[in-house]
Amino acid sequence: MFYYVLKYVLLGPLLRVAFRPRIEGLDHVPASGAAIVAGNHLSFADHFLMPAVLRRRITFLAKAEYFTGPGLKGRLTAFFFRSAGQIPVDRSGKEAGQAAIREGLGVLARDELLGIYPEGTRSHDGRLYKGKVGVAVMALRAGAPVVPCAMIGTFEAQPPGRKIPKLHPVVIRFGEPLDFSRYAGMEGEKAVLRAVTDEILYAILSLSGQEYVDRYATDVKAEEAAKADRGRRFPRLPHR
Repeated sequence: MFYYVLKYVLLGPLLRVAFRPRIEGLDHVPASGAAIVAGNHLSFADHFLMPAVLRRRITFLAKAEYFTGPGLKGRLTAFFFRSAGQIPVDRSGKEAGQAAIREGLGVLARDELLGIYPEGTRSHDGRLYKGKVGVAVMALRAGAPVVPCAMIGTFEAQPPGRKIPKLHPVVIRFGEPLDFSRYAGMEGEKAVLRAVTDEILYAILSLSGQEYVDRYATDVKAEEAAKADRGRRFPRLPHR
């Protein structure tokens, strides 16, 4: 119930006024049955904008940190995400990927919409990064179509580190559903999983027009953080 109060009474109307989203290709999202909506991830606002424009309820796999924050703010954030029907997923440890897949398959088994960001994390620089194969595993095991989605303008509205979004128009663009039934029963083949994931990312790229980076965003973020840390510990001396 709280999900629909958020969507139609509290948050949805506010988001539409603030971002003035232009929606394209909404009819590509199936009106019923299991389906995966796979999108790029540029901003914290993405979690709320896409559900606000969809006709159906969608469940996202959200990082567990949103549910375990300290203090009053942490409890309110956890309440918000749980009430909105989001599922916490621990992204650490060897079993993290399998746990996310199990949760996602549970959503699809109920003939619901599952939202997922194949990059695995928000883009820190607005570019589109290599996708992780979990989305392919779920699509093949569930036999569900994948609807590519591009969020355009949300990075400018709320880049990383900005808590309050700027008023900025955005475009939410849905592409035609991708059917991977030709790969049925082949979810154990690494080459197939990579091919399916790359096809999904290419569809997102075609919709978003972003620059593509054939590396995982988490690896690039870690490298840049390490460089920044070295720079703080060993600052360069000025040339004489």
